[in-house]
Amino acid sequence: VPIADPVAGIAMGLIKEKDEFLVLSDILGDEDHLGDMDFKVAGTKDGITSLQMDIKITGITFEIMEQALNQAKEGRAHILQEMNKTIKSSRKEVSKHTPKIETVIVDKKDIAAVIGKGGATIREIVELSGAKVDVKDTGEVTIAAPDAESRNKAMEMVKNIVAKPEMGKVYKGKVIKIMEFGAFVNFLGKQDGLVHISQLASKRVKEVRDVVKEGDEVSVKVIGFDRGKVKLSMKEAV
Repeated sequence: VPIADPVAGIAMGLIKEKDEFLVLSDILGDEDHLGDMDFKVAGTKDGITSLQMDIKITGITFEIMEQALNQAKEGRAHILQEMNKTIKSSRKEVSKHTPKIETVIVDKKDIAAVIGKGGATIREIVELSGAKVDVKDTGEVTIAAPDAESRNKAMEMVKNIVAKPEMGKVYKGKVIKIMEFGAFVNFLGKQDGLVHISQLASKRVKEVRDVVKEGDEVSVKVIGFDRGKVKLSMKEAV
């Protein structure tokens, strides 16, 4: 797991009889069970990151606390030194096989598109990616996946569904319908646009089917919008 600095922890114990006491370092089960204190201290070389204490006596003095913290510091430093002999730093990235959870916020008006009619779209995302997808009324979409590849696939599908076509941007799409005047291309998962016959290629095209057919994967560039419809170009996407 990526972390800023190595972290080590040590458990401190206490045996106290009247005014005399002994602070124990790195206690085990018996010392914890029979002793008067279980004081866990964790941290990096720069300082303490967490503390937890259980005591079986009325209270402890500042002297006991000071000694326990000092011994814990020495013990923590020793453990970190030994750890650094094996691994000096954490991985920069989590293993690709580690389960992944990621959340993205979508516009509330796009929730229906992510879910789809009767849940068809969200089921398709789950089936194709292998991830679990949860959509809340607030627009929060949570993706839980077994690995990074599954997470990325599901996230890409969700983002494509809610994405809006951008003027001048090139997208990957699929030809879904051929007409005499051009070809309709589906891109961003849910968006359709028209590539006019004059925008299919840099040369003159007589028949649309001479250039593309249904099912072809093509690159298209958004060149305009006309009353809510998207105008695309293949020749400008090259």
